[in-house]
Order: sequence, then C-alpha cells, then structure tokens
Amino acid sequence: MAVFPLIRRLLGKTPGTRVDASIPMFFQHKAEQQGYTLSAGQAQAIAAMARETAHLLAGQPTRSLYLHGPVGRGKSWLLDGFFQALPMAEKQRVHFHDFFARLHRGMFAHRQQPDALATTLDELLEGCRVLCFDEFHVHDIGDAMLISRLFKALFKRGVLVLVTSNYPPAGLLPNPLYHQRFKPVIDLIAARMEVLEVSSPRDFRSLPQAHAEQRFTQGQYVWPGTPAQREALGLPTTDCPPQPLSVGARQLTCRQREAHRIAFTFSDLCEQLTAVMDYLLLCDDFDHWIIDGLPYLADCPIAVQQRFINLVDVLYDRDKQLTLIGEQPLAKSLEGQAIDLARTASRLNQLQTVSPQRAPDPVS
Repeated sequence: MAVFPLIRRLLGKTPGTRVDASIPMFFQHKAEQQGYTLSAGQAQAIAAMARETAHLLAGQPTRSLYLHGPVGRGKSWLLDGFFQALPMAEKQRVHFHDFFARLHRGMFAHRQQPDALATTLDELLEGCRVLCFDEFHVHDIGDAMLISRLFKALFKRGVLVLVTSNYPPAGLLPNPLYHQRFKPVIDLIAARMEVLEVSSPRDFRSLPQAHAEQRFTQGQYVWPGTPAQREALGLPTTDCPPQPLSVGARQLTCRQREAHRIAFTFSDLCEQLTAVMDYLLLCDDFDHWIIDGLPYLADCPIAVQQRFINLVDVLYDRDKQLTLIGEQPLAKSLEGQAIDLARTASRLNQLQTVSPQRAPDPVS
C-alpha cells in the first residue's frame, strides 16, 4: 500500500489491525493534488479513519472519532475527504446548526410521541450508518442536555460518528455556570470516542488553492463603504428603507432583494431576535447576501456577536456568496469577547478585500 510513510508507520503500530486502503490512498491523492504536506495529527486521524472503515465494512464494532484543534488546521478537510472516500451510501454529512435546527423541529412535531427524539432520529437518520458532524460546539445549556441524549442514542444505534470541533471535549460549554452539568457528556465522549488533536503550524484556509471552487470565497469585504465603492460594485446605498420580509411564520426586515440576491444591515440580522432557522430558510432562496454596517464587535453585546458568528457559519456551510461592508479593516471589526470569533475571522479572511488602497473592479 503506497501511502504516506507517516500513515504507514501509524498503521503498523497495531499489527494485525484490519485497515481499508481506500481512505489513505484517497487522502494521498488529494494532498498531492492540492500541494499539501500532512501534519502528524492529520496522518494519525487518517490512520484512525482507515481502521474504523475496515471495521465498519467487516461488520465489526466501531469506535467513533472526535477531531479537535485550532481553526484552519484541516479538520473539515479531513471530514469531507473521509465522507467522499467512504465506500458506502448509508452516510450523512451534517453541520451543527443545520442538524440541530432539524432535530428541534422534528421533536416539536413529534412532541406527542413517547420518545420524540427517537422518532425524529428515525426520520433524520433512516438507514444511516456513518454520521459526519462538522463544527461541533456547545454554548447553550438546552442544547447541551439534548446532545447528551443524542449521543447516547447514536451510540446505542451503532452509528459511527465523526465529529470535528475547535474545542477538546473538556473545553465544550465553557460557561462555568453550566460546565459541570455537561461533565457527563464529556465523560461519554471520552469513553465512546477516540479523541484526536489535529494541529499544524499552517492555517490551511490561508492557502490560495484551499477553497478555490467555493462560492463563499468569491465574496468581498468592502471598507469603508464609500459611495464610490458602492457605485462601482453595484451595492445598495446607505439610505435604503427597510422592507418587510416573511421568513417562515416570522416577519423580518431586509433592505433590497432581487432574484437570488438580498441585502440586510447588520442590525437587521444581528441586533434583532433572529435565529439560525431564519438564516437556513433564507439560504433556500438567496445565494448572494449583502450585509451592510459591520460595527466594532467589541462594542456589541455577546448575544449580538453570537448571532453574527452563527450567521457566518450558516453562509459558509451553505456556500453562499457574501459581500460584507464595514467602516474599518476586518481584523479591527472582529475584535470581540465571543469565544468563537476566531473561527469567524478565519472564514471571513477568505473574502477578497476592497479597501481605500485597493479599488474595486467595476460591475460589468
């Protein structure tokens, strides 16, 4: 098996262990194609994926995997590659926000059932043997209690779960008011999952080829949003009046909408009581989002910062084009207290910057 020497050594540490060659071979080809050099943590994760894939295909018990590390170190790259290479159809790749929105909606619909969670999982995961769960994080005690029930149900069903997170298990739900109540879930993860740190000195999102085909990375951060910049880029003026916008059963506000393009102010989406479900529903109809008036986040309440984080997460995961307009450089605007802002910054740094020093390309 002509795989990376590091992966081959890791696989050889457990003689007799069944491995599946398709996983490391897939990653070897993908890394060579994109010019990557795998870190030791990535290689260790690939070796674990190869081992568990072989167990799964042989009908043997599997051990789920929890990959954690700083932003931009290739966790989602590993998860996406594993999902693509896994030679079976009974698999799902889901994002934290999207999956939990569907889970809450399903449990509400089945609230009269004796076990609403089990009934909802039967619908969401029908026939699923592998669940790839990207960008896992917990900041809400309500979600924390549901996660405990969810993980127990998944392990009972024998589903192989692959989780990526910016946090080690002990770093989940860091709020000291609730962290101790989440301890049983942390213990459950330690007992039922192999926890692997994925680290690298390089932020892979900074490489030009990392997301060459993503629509999100074709978006722009425009500052300070002068009239000349707006005219050159075909962006709305600052005095656009609010327009009512129906989102499901809720009424929100936008500034402009045309075909698959929609414009909001930062206040419309983040300073009002909007929710992840609103963003997900809007993504079904709009591919290009304009968000005007990004403030200095450190001056905003934590709840406002968190809505902005959630919004960027949804737009990134749904691969929507984003034009974000602020009054100051992006790094300055993104200073704040919310602990997930590092992930938001890593994603928004992939946008093309239009600044006073860099004139915008005119709209054709």
